[in-house]
Amino acid sequence: MAERRKRVDAVIIGYGWAGAIMAKTLTDAGLSVVALERGPARDTSPDFEYPRIADELKYGVRGDLWQPLAKETVTIRHSLNDVAAPYRKYGSFVLGNGVGGAGVHWNGQLWRASPEDLRLRSHIEERYGKSAIPQDMTIQDYPVTFEELEPHFDHFEKVCAVSGVAGNLRGSIRQGGNPFEGPRSDEFPTPPLPPIEVARLFEKATAELGYKAFPIPSANSSIAYTNPYGVRLGPCNLCGFCERFGCFLYSKASPQTSILPILVDRPNLEVRTGAYVTKILRDSSGKIATGALYVDDSGAEVEQPADLVILSAFQMHNVRLLLLSGIGVPYSPTTGEGLVGKNYAYQMCAQTAAYFSEDVEINPFIGAGSAGQRVIDEFNSDHFDHSGLGFIGGSQIFAGGTGGRPIDQMMLPPDVPHWGAGWKAGIRKHYRHSAPLGTLGTVMSYRDRYLSLDPTYKDAHGLPLLRITFDWHDNEYKMAAYSASKMEEIVRVMKPEKHATLVLRPGMAYDARIYQTTHTTGGAIIGTDPSNSVINRYSQSWDVSNLFIYGASAFPQNIGYNPTGLLAGLAYFSAAKIRDSYLKSPGPLVPA
Repeated sequence: MAERRKRVDAVIIGYGWAGAIMAKTLTDAGLSVVALERGPARDTSPDFEYPRIADELKYGVRGDLWQPLAKETVTIRHSLNDVAAPYRKYGSFVLGNGVGGAGVHWNGQLWRASPEDLRLRSHIEERYGKSAIPQDMTIQDYPVTFEELEPHFDHFEKVCAVSGVAGNLRGSIRQGGNPFEGPRSDEFPTPPLPPIEVARLFEKATAELGYKAFPIPSANSSIAYTNPYGVRLGPCNLCGFCERFGCFLYSKASPQTSILPILVDRPNLEVRTGAYVTKILRDSSGKIATGALYVDDSGAEVEQPADLVILSAFQMHNVRLLLLSGIGVPYSPTTGEGLVGKNYAYQMCAQTAAYFSEDVEINPFIGAGSAGQRVIDEFNSDHFDHSGLGFIGGSQIFAGGTGGRPIDQMMLPPDVPHWGAGWKAGIRKHYRHSAPLGTLGTVMSYRDRYLSLDPTYKDAHGLPLLRITFDWHDNEYKMAAYSASKMEEIVRVMKPEKHATLVLRPGMAYDARIYQTTHTTGGAIIGTDPSNSVINRYSQSWDVSNLFIYGASAFPQNIGYNPTGLLAGLAYFSAAKIRDSYLKSPGPLVPA
């Protein structure tokens, strides 16, 4: 029988970005809170101290900060008739593990969604007609507007000391920023870092073509900065060990550098690590959550009673835990019924490797996850006319390497041998003179792309793994080809000696062995009513009113940006409503 702990006001499942946001909100309100984190405790000191963190083999290749796949993974298949196979070796995406979650080893790109992204279906139908959306495409609007989220976007950017240039400041389009973004209420909290060399070449080439390049919004502080919570961040030094690594300089925003320092001594907050949650508990009616059941480090089963349950794990884990707990109706692609698991989406990317002459010094070892990079947004979202193109959505196009690590970031032309004397000669010739450009593209949601429990494979505790059913659709192939053609146009103006582009084309299936992004979305989507969503506009479960669900699991389809800014904006929007309304009068915040 499970050990039963003392009841608390709230239990938080998953202690990453969203979990930290909610821990601060709830403890500020005086609630007693227990945060459950499946992985280990981690902090900048001692876990990310230099030089131990600058170990590419340990962190960049073997993924010491990632979830161990031997204990729990996912299974993947392409279609409903396939048998899924386990994801046994990291490739397509990586999963966070431990305090801070994926917010520890992310690359710091911190975007807001475009206004049209939040009302995508309505926007497309109004501009191009309903026929522009294929029948099997299940995209939908968010039940919250850009204007409602903007104050929360702004606050999170200040929490994270984001560096950048406002392109639309209170409706005024400003030079040097993104002219396609929604109106900002304030400038970025810190100025952009100077462009690294490939970004400077990209900026010059895009200007020649009439495009407007700007610094990628980066959660890498460019100056010493104190955030609204009184936490101090230091300036980024472009060390090249950013994404896949914890930041030893307190420069890259993470829960550890931005929020957790003010929570560590709060007497009404207890953080339990090594707590693998297996079920959200409910009362006999099934309408009220009563806490969480988890397995601790010793293998003992523990019940944590709570009046409020916050589910803020990684997107896939949120969906799996809802399915394991029997909350909501599992989605069926054959009948279209059910919602839990519906609208899984990923991202589609293309990359060009540019190889310059030996008199062009790229200095690849200078880099960060996003700082110093430049990007254009002309071909993202619906920032351009899609008439006659045969697809919806788009990509940002960017330039700037995240570093020049010798194992994983050694760029070589396709005709160079992979080993031996020829490989060594290729490295000697190209290492300091090559650079990547990339696209980061939208992926729409479809009736046949979803998440479910695997009928065969189980985790270390005997529970079913999450099964991903996913492959590309024609819309995404067309989008990627169009974006890649625009990227190649820019590369040619940059005048490398040679370049090679990797873009997915029809007939090339989703390949889980190739990394693209960790931006997986959907499965517990947000919407206007229980017929089209798992959660309401305040991230509250329609089925269990004292359960709130946060993360990219809420996205009805995937945007052409990194998801952290949007998921944090939704979390802060919900947190304000919980603080101002729910805690005074618990119950449904939106009529069903």
